[in-house]
Amino acid sequence: MKIKLTILSCLVFTLAMAQQKSEWTSLFNGKDLSGFKQLNGKAKYQVKNGEIVGTTVHGEPNSFLATEKLYGDFVLELDLKMFADMNSGVQFRSITSNEGSNNKVSDRVRGYQAEVDPSARAWSGGIYDEARRGWLYPLEYNTGAQKAFKPRDWNHYKIECIGNSIRTWINGIACAYIIDDMTPEGFIALQVHAISNKADEGKEIHWKNIRIKTTNLKPSPSDNIFVVNLLSNNISAEESKQGYSLLWDGKTSAGWQSANTTAFPSKGWSIENGELSIRNADESNSTDGGDIITEKEYGAFDLQFEFKLTDSANSGIKYFIVAHPDKKSGVGPEYQVLDDAKHPDAKMGAGGNRTMASLYDLIPAAPSLDPKAARRDRIPIGQWNRGRIVAHPDGTIEHWLNGWKMVEYKRGTPIFNALVARSKFAKAENFGMAPKGRILIQDHGDKVSYRSIKIKEL
Repeated sequence: MKIKLTILSCLVFTLAMAQQKSEWTSLFNGKDLSGFKQLNGKAKYQVKNGEIVGTTVHGEPNSFLATEKLYGDFVLELDLKMFADMNSGVQFRSITSNEGSNNKVSDRVRGYQAEVDPSARAWSGGIYDEARRGWLYPLEYNTGAQKAFKPRDWNHYKIECIGNSIRTWINGIACAYIIDDMTPEGFIALQVHAISNKADEGKEIHWKNIRIKTTNLKPSPSDNIFVVNLLSNNISAEESKQGYSLLWDGKTSAGWQSANTTAFPSKGWSIENGELSIRNADESNSTDGGDIITEKEYGAFDLQFEFKLTDSANSGIKYFIVAHPDKKSGVGPEYQVLDDAKHPDAKMGAGGNRTMASLYDLIPAAPSLDPKAARRDRIPIGQWNRGRIVAHPDGTIEHWLNGWKMVEYKRGTPIFNALVARSKFAKAENFGMAPKGRILIQDHGDKVSYRSIKIKEL
């Protein structure tokens, strides 16, 4: 009887393994480029020793070897290796469109890309939105994954797209996690990046073991990494598990009030289409809206928000605000929200400490680490930016903008105290030192909109 049960168990296991194996489909037959087409640029793609080899060509734009078939939900796995320092990526859920008024560039590839970046920046596995929104998940969000990629060695990539959930791994290490719905379906493509230096011509990247699974998909277990959720006023299951909740519900004024009364302003603010907006001074019903604050106080927290500026607009997010019943409240550290190019406040203060994402009048936002990124100016006025303020339990504070850490400081240190002493807050008692306080959105008389305001208490 025991022998029969053992044989039966082995048979069930073998059948299960065979079924699991049959659910995977190879995208590359190891012999030729059947099932693929080349888009955008004319870098060289060929098959050598059972591998796809991409080679850089000077003067060509980014080139992509794309699947002829489109894919929506899937798990993609492949191995890749670089034999030189170069940049590349794996496109997925991508599309094409013509670019330029004269259509000089046809079939321009746009869409999600799992980064291949062996440089000192080490953002391999991050998610970039090719020819659309730029970086969605740089590895500044997940620095622990920056050592996952092995330069000049084979690396195993895994990309999981199930519904709005998009995740990446390299060599078994979780790299990026976004929630987004811009492109629910598209092709998969292997990138050979453009090169500007003739001396870089001839550099190679190799791919092999490219396979995909599109049936019986189950989300991988949680890796507890930071999630970038690009859906408006939405908390994903993973974010909820990590402790995030909406600080503004996207529909009502619940949880918020005027900075000077216990009621929400009856004028000057609007809640429409999932946006919380300060109206322009010349709009009707906009007089004396004033700042708004949370009803609840917060100590250590991770605050995320999206904001959209109008031309020349000024606003800000303040924190550790202590409400005083006998006088106007609103003095505290501020994440500056500003049109740097046109608002005069950007040129005031000292050393740029009143520009976008700065600690207002104390610490300027950091310059770009990447000259091509143009961090503060990359998102045009009228489009949504992603802000973040992290207040750690030890007093360290971080300001983030669109995935970049712009400011880091620690409250109560001699440096912080010296900065306060030379600022406009020099006479404010214990400025920024409250153990906990309200969060405030500033009405500066300009139209600025906010959404996706969420918080996690640390």
